Amino acid sequence: MRSVGIIPARLASSRLPGKLLLCETGKPLLQYIWESANRAESLSEVIVAADDEKIRTVVEEFDGRCELTGKHESGTDRVAEVVARCCEDAEIIVNLQGDEPELSPKHIDLLVNSLKKNPQAQMATLASPCNTPQELNDPANVKVAMAESGNALYFSRSPIPFVRDRTVLEVFSVAKKSVAENPWLIHVGIYAYRRDFLLELTQKPASPLEGLEKLEQLRALEAGATIKVEVVESRAVGIDTQEDYARFVERQATL
Repeated sequence: MRSVGIIPARLASSRLPGKLLLCETGKPLLQYIWESANRAESLSEVIVAADDEKIRTVVEEFDGRCELTGKHESGTDRVAEVVARCCEDAEIIVNLQGDEPELSPKHIDLLVNSLKKNPQAQMATLASPCNTPQELNDPANVKVAMAESGNALYFSRSPIPFVRDRTVLEVFSVAKKSVAENPWLIHVGIYAYRRDFLLELTQKPASPLEGLEKLEQLRALEAGATIKVEVVESRAVGIDTQEDYARFVERQATL
């Protein structure tokens, strides 16, 4: 079963323009996730799907493969263009975020293996325990509720599940003693798709819940898809601001 990792790479960024090409550590930010993906045992190939020649030039400098795409509303649509054009023999596609440079290769393998072991699932993604009330209440942190089966029930920017009879702090005090008692999971924005499902999904219009929450994965749930959620202890830190990048540079300096 051939699996391909694709990194959608857009030059523009509202909060940190050109962030994927930032190079204060000696190599561009984009190269870190490319290297991590290439260390994953489950991926046969890693491709960067870029919207700009500047990105392609940088990718080729570190010997990566880059495919230029047209303009798209989302990274998923950018991935789908490359999949339709270049990945006819792939069965599983992993959508990787270029601004999460510290993603573990083992997490990539976990996702791919999750789809292999669960033939009824069209997608797989990751989540990790929510650690603080601040994380829970931040709409930038997407929360996921899941069934006992490990299938996603819903994704939201709001705190889900809502606790009616206890305070959030009371629940967190118990959760710190036992991870199993923590009802809150933060979604990690990496996806594995079955190829045909990805191409079908990106042809569908935005769904009503997706339009409200601005979360693409809700389109899949509203279409009746099964999304398997694998829970990991920690998650990669996304780089969204100059401060995020400065902290990343500091962490790299200690390695």
